[in-house]
Amino acid sequence: MANYLGPGLSPMLSVRRGAAAIDFYTAAFDAKVLFRFDAEDGTVIANLGIGPAQLWLSDEEPQYENYSPESLKGTTVRLILTVEDPDSSYDKAIAAGAKAVCPVRDEHAWRIGKLTDPFGHVWEIGKPLK
Repeated sequence: MANYLGPGLSPMLSVRRGAAAIDFYTAAFDAKVLFRFDAEDGTVIANLGIGPAQLWLSDEEPQYENYSPESLKGTTVRLILTVEDPDSSYDKAIAAGAKAVCPVRDEHAWRIGKLTDPFGHVWEIGKPLK
């Protein structure tokens, strides 16, 4: 069972190639698998922890109107990952297969960069400037 923390809000990412997504998030963001279910048809549902945050992911399910950014040709959500060292975290995600959208820079009182993961989700990686 997933590590249930009580009431809260966690994103659920719809992806194609769920098992590959778990591998990417583990390599790019040091995600820990908290729960994983592999169905007989090859689809996956997983709960991942990234630092103190959690997110869920599953293979897309068009029959339930759960589409991945690849199917939609874009996304309506950006994920903001706050880390101590945005530059190295950004570089690690790029090395794991993400695509650069905007390099890490100081902007609006943040040190932040933007990338797209291999599954079409947009991530902003940064930290507030002191």
